[in-house]
Amino acid sequence: MNLGVSSRLAIGLAAVMLGLTSSAMAGPPLICHPIAIGQGKSLPWVDLNYHKGDGGYDLQNLTKDTLAILDSNTPVLVRMETLRRATLYARQDPQVAKELLTRLHARATNAGVDDIGALAWFDVGYLSEAYKQWMGKDEPNPAAGVDGYSWVKKAIDMRGQDPEMEFAAALITLTGPESDHRDHVQKAITGAKNDPLLAQNLTSLFNRQTAAAVLK
Repeated sequence: MNLGVSSRLAIGLAAVMLGLTSSAMAGPPLICHPIAIGQGKSLPWVDLNYHKGDGGYDLQNLTKDTLAILDSNTPVLVRMETLRRATLYARQDPQVAKELLTRLHARATNAGVDDIGALAWFDVGYLSEAYKQWMGKDEPNPAAGVDGYSWVKKAIDMRGQDPEMEFAAALITLTGPESDHRDHVQKAITGAKNDPLLAQNLTSLFNRQTAAAVLK
């Protein structure tokens, strides 16, 4: 029997849900799992074990370099990977970390209610949640107490349907709220049928077999 797209989605989604928390992720998802960005431009590659001074990157340029990428009509997946790398750099310098988060929040607050504003709220929301997942519980964290997820949801509401933002929200809610997580996953998977790079990330970051079956 040849199932239609909606039937395959309904059947496969349930299987994906079972694999998301049990086998998909090891380590903080916004930190430990690179996002595939194809030919997209991001910050210089940074290893999870990066320490201040490694690789010759000047942390004083982090805010400027990050904003330059984010302000260049950058796709959401590239924004996610850029903010992941920015977090790995920023955790080495509390002042730099605070500066970047403050600048992104001011940028969103001063933006309009258009697409640019939506992306600005997404950026500060995603960075906040990434900061909260960085390693070292005793390190000063400028995102402590910040609800970045609410800003990501605000961005989704402002922009309308955006499967890549839904994917980001699915990663943020991997440990709950469960109903929100399921909703974001479903919308991301549905949209991935027309977004090969998103499909690649879903297959890579979540359960390979079940995600691949749904995305056929």
